[in-house]
Amino acid sequence: METVFQVRSAYRNEWQEAMALAWKTFLRFEADVYTPEGVENFRNFVTDSTLYRMFVMGSYQLFVAVEHNRVVGMITLREAAHISLLFVDEAYHRRGIGRALIRYLSDYLVTEMGVGRVTVNASPYGVEFYHKMGFRDLGPEETKDGITYTPMEFIL
Repeated sequence: METVFQVRSAYRNEWQEAMALAWKTFLRFEADVYTPEGVENFRNFVTDSTLYRMFVMGSYQLFVAVEHNRVVGMITLREAAHISLLFVDEAYHRRGIGRALIRYLSDYLVTEMGVGRVTVNASPYGVEFYHKMGFRDLGPEETKDGITYTPMEFIL
């Protein structure tokens, strides 16, 4: 089945849907390798009202993949060139949505921000995906506040 989706900047009324998608997908694919502290810290992050206010003010970017007015993928950007969250609805895995989100974000960073590199702290589940996209490790896997990740970068 072909997925027809649009990637774009998120509308304000899509914030909750995007964060719910991140939480649901995190629980399904990531939470089992995190400590209870890490799971709680992630939940606190995606439900943080300060983060929402930063989004509304434009200092925390959210881009979405939408199919039939439904958010099926999301990616966020903080500190101008750091991927904070990237999640695709489980039913839409392996349909090019994650790749399209990375491409959209890369184009945005180059054309709108004049940035030539993007970083991410890849979850254990996401490391292989990021490697396939051309990201390289900046160091070994780390754990901070119960969150396990591998620091990576991609030269745009």
